[in-house]
Amino acid sequence: MSVFLKQKIFNEFAEYITADRREKFQKNSQERTRYATVVLEDIFQPHNISAVLRTCDCFGIQDVHIIEDRHRYKIDEGVSKGAAQWLSIKQYTKNSVEGTPECFAQLRAQGYTIVATTPHENDTLIEDLPLDTKVALVFGTEQWGLSAYALENADAFVKIPLYGFTESFNISVSAGIALYEITKRLRASSFPWQLSPEELLDLQLAWLGKVTHRTSQINERLQER
Repeated sequence: MSVFLKQKIFNEFAEYITADRREKFQKNSQERTRYATVVLEDIFQPHNISAVLRTCDCFGIQDVHIIEDRHRYKIDEGVSKGAAQWLSIKQYTKNSVEGTPECFAQLRAQGYTIVATTPHENDTLIEDLPLDTKVALVFGTEQWGLSAYALENADAFVKIPLYGFTESFNISVSAGIALYEITKRLRASSFPWQLSPEELLDLQLAWLGKVTHRTSQINERLQER
């Protein structure tokens, strides 16, 4: 479907929201990126995963990949502040295939470099991570860290420098520091970090469906066209 027709459908359903919200949809979608994405591997504490989702929304990271081999994805609404509804969340639940290999395969097929966020003998500082390709930042649990598969199959490793006695940051703090650095550099670069015109409209339509509770109607109109 053409961007023109999608815009017509958006305009048709936009009467159900205020002009201020419509303007915010347009403004915020233009700041979204899929050039960087976040992978959360088996995070078991709802407040941590919720804090990371909130951070992703605040920095304009649209896609979040959640691996649930051992722990199910749960939201703490008091922490997330509704961030999940604005994100595109892909869940990988262990069935016959483990989630991490499936997630990595899908990301590589989309052109992402898999970056493990953990100290390693071949690591680099987060501010020095090359951004000439799309990057998927993988975060593990505080208790176990990343899985052996993730460590063995990552394309690169990044670390955040530490100067105290504690050996690591809380995962939500690590994500905040990493995403601040990555998105700051992307916005100052010439890399194609923004969404395409069609992706912008698809995202605005998805948001519109959620806040108006008319997702099924919007999808029906899209299929009709």
